[in-house]
Amino acid sequence: MNPADDKYLTPTAIIDSDHKAIIAYAREIIRGSKDPVEQAINIYYAVRDGIWYTPYYPFYLPEHYRASNVLKSGRGYCVCNEFLGTDLFVYHGFVEFYLKEKWVKATPAFNVELCERHGVAPLEFNGLEDSIFQPYSLEKKEFMEYVADYGTYADIPVDTIVAAWKKAYGEKRVANWIAQFEKSGEISSRDFDREEIWKG
Repeated sequence: MNPADDKYLTPTAIIDSDHKAIIAYAREIIRGSKDPVEQAINIYYAVRDGIWYTPYYPFYLPEHYRASNVLKSGRGYCVCNEFLGTDLFVYHGFVEFYLKEKWVKATPAFNVELCERHGVAPLEFNGLEDSIFQPYSLEKKEFMEYVADYGTYADIPVDTIVAAWKKAYGEKRVANWIAQFEKSGEISSRDFDREEIWKG
């Protein structure tokens, strides 16, 4: 990314950082700090542990990803989806902060409670180094890896993501997920926080 390109540093239709609720939330979190690195760290941890991860979140419309909507619901997902039936996640979202004249990647998606349930250390972030995934569990078993890089976007490419899902998981399966969400009013009947963890 070009640091001089303002499209990565300004609000978008989905990343609505100019929304009054987002502004108020950010101001509360940074606690008056003037240091951009400290601000980023505070926001990272507030989002990581304050907006809980759930895979049972709708994924097919821009409003499902809109920052102000995710903040309001208190739930979200790196890229929202239902049960995949595979260990391959097509598209994983993380953020990039522009700090000290460089871009730093961070994934504030996996709250501490979720990590504890899965036996993996929560991702920490110091504002200076990338923090994007946990390669190993606490038992030193392989846990996560990136197999493709789709590049960086100024806003979330919802249509591209949904098309990629249809290709990877099948149009019928994706259509069924969407139908289930629409039937339930976009609220899943499954409670991810209470489910048993499959150990494999």
